[in-house]
Amino acid sequence: MTSLDITSTTAPQTRTQAAEIVREYGPYPDAPIVHGVTHDGQHVWAAVGERLLAIDPASGAVARSLPRHGDAGTAFDGTHLYQLAEARIDKIDPATGEVIASIPAPGQGRDSGMAWAEGSLWVGQFRERKILQIDPQSGRVLRSIESNRFVTGVSWVDGELWHGTWENEQSDIRRIDPASGAVLQRLEMPAGIGVSGLESDGAELFYAGGGASGKLRAVRRPR
Repeated sequence: MTSLDITSTTAPQTRTQAAEIVREYGPYPDAPIVHGVTHDGQHVWAAVGERLLAIDPASGAVARSLPRHGDAGTAFDGTHLYQLAEARIDKIDPATGEVIASIPAPGQGRDSGMAWAEGSLWVGQFRERKILQIDPQSGRVLRSIESNRFVTGVSWVDGELWHGTWENEQSDIRRIDPASGAVLQRLEMPAGIGVSGLESDGAELFYAGGGASGKLRAVRRPR
């Protein structure tokens, strides 16, 4: 949950630094690809294909597993999980694993990351290089933010919009101006390490999916 302050800026300077990876998790059994990632305040949830894993960030152990399909982003609104699955977004009760509602995904299966902020879902569009704000009840697109690279995971934290990129075998985690899409800050991932899903823990860390590596990585968030 976060408070948005969407204001324009002029001539922003892009701060660039190496991403500080503080811990790696996985790969986990029968979970060859990490797609979406979110954080519920206690566990890191990772969509790994036919399951959603709740991972204890302290021990790295899988605390729970829900039999829900997920091939892209995951989000948490404080009560429910949202999971991109092919051309739909499922709203899931994390206590039971039951899908209680579904809406069309804006990219009709071409979607990437997803985050929740202030009553909206924010859905990455990989090759279209966009982030869409959508109504979580209807799926209606409310606005679109342009990026200049392929968009992977999306995260809002402390009023800041961050997203992952993965293009030409290079990835970064970047903070952008939500009004203009201008890149304000970049955390460059090491060569050969990609970012699929992305979510903040609301404090000092991002959790980044590592795609087909099957790994999940904790990356320090600059303050």
